[in-house]
Amino acid sequence: MAPKPDPFDSDPDLPARADVVIIGGGIIGVVAALELAERGISVLLCEKGLIGGEQSSRNWGWCRKMGRDPREIPLAVESLRLWGEMNARVGAETGFRASGILYLLNTQAEVASYTAWLEQHARPHGLDSRLLTADEVAELAPGARRQWLAGLYTPSDGRAEPTMAAPAIAEAARRAGATILTGTAVRGVEKEAGRISGVVTERGRVACSTVLLAGGAWSRRFLFNMGVHLPQLGVVSSVQRTAPVDLGHERTLAGGQFAARKRLDGGYTIAHNHISVADIVPDSFRLMASFLPVFRLDWQGIRLRLGQRFIDEARLKRRWALDEVSPFETVRVLDPAPVQKYLEAASDELARAFPAFAGVPVVERWAGLIDATPDTVPVISPIDAVPGLFVATGFSGHGFGVGPAGGRLAADLITGATPLVDPAPFRHGRFLDGTRPRPVTGL
Repeated sequence: MAPKPDPFDSDPDLPARADVVIIGGGIIGVVAALELAERGISVLLCEKGLIGGEQSSRNWGWCRKMGRDPREIPLAVESLRLWGEMNARVGAETGFRASGILYLLNTQAEVASYTAWLEQHARPHGLDSRLLTADEVAELAPGARRQWLAGLYTPSDGRAEPTMAAPAIAEAARRAGATILTGTAVRGVEKEAGRISGVVTERGRVACSTVLLAGGAWSRRFLFNMGVHLPQLGVVSSVQRTAPVDLGHERTLAGGQFAARKRLDGGYTIAHNHISVADIVPDSFRLMASFLPVFRLDWQGIRLRLGQRFIDEARLKRRWALDEVSPFETVRVLDPAPVQKYLEAASDELARAFPAFAGVPVVERWAGLIDATPDTVPVISPIDAVPGLFVATGFSGHGFGVGPAGGRLAADLITGATPLVDPAPFRHGRFLDGTRPRPVTGL
């Protein structure tokens, strides 16, 4: 059973006009709505299902700079700063706590890899990440049955609550003037003289000059219907939570097969630290050449699977007219089943490493669909071929943690403000200009 995001009541009426229409009510979309509304811009956000109903409420809840691809580090740094201000800004609880994240290292190869990341990327960006000795690890992660070789620790990294954050930010965006509609799919855009002139929703047309697509795993399908290429595939990530229990572990831990973080409700969110499932779908063949570098980099952590999702994806329309029912009305919420064996492996190894976790009841398991790009770096960019269209998607499992900065950068690009960070690494054109983008790090 998937976790339910906090309730959010839709605005009742579809406006005739807005300056900006945002498609998608995940963490990126609601932050962008808040940013734009606070700048006095008329904003309509349309979500086909629930606010935060897909990956934004189903992720691990990690907010980290540690181990990031160097192209994402500036975005992560700004996001952690914005997360630290978020509760006060929105006047509600998002669950963010700067509790620190600790990687438990087993082998000399891991130590060498993270030492290289520290030297080449963390220190030039002034991060507080540091390598720990075995004794220092034992002090920060007490109760371990074994001694870890070393650790990588970033005390300023933290965690937030996925079921709470997006609805809380959406409410703040509405108070700032945004209109937010749930259960309202956008079927497509209209253009005049080659430029955005409006969107067509299942409830009618809205005139606008700018659209931000923050559709997560749905973004490729939406853009394909417009004739815009976006290489993007979905990865199933399985997660579970325990009942509330006082074990004394406030820091987020990852080592071997397990990753665990304390929850605001007193339980722990636990997942497999390495393995995700990539369902084979029709787009897997269309995009095979683009994604081969990802599989080569992380072939041990990706499990290919052929099953029902191939049929489900094949049945969804790839092309539709604006007066037809769209795929976004056919499937309101992506709700993949969790892969039980990987969750059980994570729980078992966590209990072996930290005996206090043995016997703690698991009360819920779920999965989400991560929107991944060939270089595992997001697209936050205008679409040059369609003036007035912007995209913020493909966050490759990092979207919740870097959501505050990702949404703000999208708002900066839309308004022409000085970008929060250099947007060049996130440009859509990198997939079209022969750059052949590749992953940089598998950390």
